[in-house]
Amino acid sequence: MASAAHSPATVVWTDRFLDYTWTPEHPMKPARLRFTMALARGLGLLDGVEPLAPGPAGDAELLRIHTPAYLDAVRHAEPAPPGAAAPVTAPYGLGTQDNPVFPHMHEAASVIVGGTLAAAGEIAAGRTRRAVSIGGGMHHAMADSASGFCIYNDVAVAISWLLDHGFDRIAYVDVDVHHGDGVQRAFYGDPRVLTISVHQHPATLWPNTGWPEETGAGAAEGTAVNLGLLPGTRDAQWLRGFHALVPGALAAFRPQLLISQCGVDTHREDPLADLELTVDGQRAAFLAMRDWADRYAEGRWLAVGGGGYGLVRVVPRAWTHLLAAALDRDIDPATQIPAAWVEQVRAYAPAVEPPRTMGDGTAADYVRWDGPGGAPDTGDARADRAQRAVDTALLATRRAVYPLLGLDPEDPRD
Repeated sequence: MASAAHSPATVVWTDRFLDYTWTPEHPMKPARLRFTMALARGLGLLDGVEPLAPGPAGDAELLRIHTPAYLDAVRHAEPAPPGAAAPVTAPYGLGTQDNPVFPHMHEAASVIVGGTLAAAGEIAAGRTRRAVSIGGGMHHAMADSASGFCIYNDVAVAISWLLDHGFDRIAYVDVDVHHGDGVQRAFYGDPRVLTISVHQHPATLWPNTGWPEETGAGAAEGTAVNLGLLPGTRDAQWLRGFHALVPGALAAFRPQLLISQCGVDTHREDPLADLELTVDGQRAAFLAMRDWADRYAEGRWLAVGGGGYGLVRVVPRAWTHLLAAALDRDIDPATQIPAAWVEQVRAYAPAVEPPRTMGDGTAADYVRWDGPGGAPDTGDARADRAQRAVDTALLATRRAVYPLLGLDPEDPRD
């Protein structure tokens, strides 16, 4: 790890991220990235910031995680004829409803990986302590198959690269509503990488993995941490579980770098999942991860995007808050959204009411976990039941993995 003078943060961006375009009906649309950058610029957040434009990752880097046969399949895949029904399964996961083939798919996916590698390179060289690439976060892609809208696993490639460039203790925290299965699998037996995923309960949502008992293999036992939360979980419950699990694991692991996958499909308006967070709660999670990077990883923080299908009302605001957190230019959730941006998104989606402020009007408060049986009785029966459910899930995860990290699963100080 270099020790050269560094800038506060690097924002990685290229319009080539917008080439990662599926079919017109597909829920992952590049408009979410375009509107995020437009909102950040409209608020003056990027004034004086020169984004770093990445190039595509080469085969040598992609082969750190993916097989030669899979790269060849992606490179030569052909889009289906118009009107053809998508199969449920397909070779290499290419051509399904989730992962339809689109023109120049290899090139577009390689640029996504190149963006996360560029962020990693800036940190490794000591030119910055923080770097964010909202185009990244394709955490489901497997070594030999596309999965869950993800072609190449940019985060896994970047972690592999970092392990060869001065780092030997990397923590990955994934707050996407879906389990970070591809990254976990890539490093399930590697004790140098701690993967933590907080997601909707695997019994209720694809990919149906991320159970407490998934704790790592062999010498890496204890370096996979999974907290699954039931549908309907709101900010207060989610944040209580998050804060009662993640910092203890980070403190025990002592990472040199924190990588955050910041999917925002946990939002209550997301069409593909069932958690009920607000933009305010998501912002609170980003600020916490920034603080944990400062506390446990000497300030080194690499943040990427991920899921999020509220293209107008959710993703742009949430990821603008992520950019603000990385740049130490925090935005008050009560801030009014620029009128020009509102008109821009209205033209794109006239049936959707644009948001008017940078938050959803919630406090994003939570009650700190203080051990088994400590769930508060607030008088709100629904909230109390939800909190007990979160505490039950939290204890299952802590009991599965905390002893492997040398921690007491029932001691709230750990």
